[in-house]
Amino acid sequence: MTLKNSLNLNNVSQMELQSIRHITGSHQLMKCKLNEYASKCQDQQIKQMFSQGAQSAGTTAQNLTNSLK
Repeated sequence: MTLKNSLNLNNVSQMELQSIRHITGSHQLMKCKLNEYASKCQDQQIKQMFSQGAQSAGTTAQNLTNSLK
């Protein structure tokens, strides 16, 4: 999912901006953890599930970051 419009930072409060940063950081951490779990899996289906989750978390974090530009 991509965001259709970037956020106008003039209309975002400091608290909202902090929340977006927190959510972005959480998704980046999730991506790292899921990639780590995938690297330790022997079962290919579970490995793929973790890898797809990591990719999704990374995409979400990137979309949030891009929306702030």
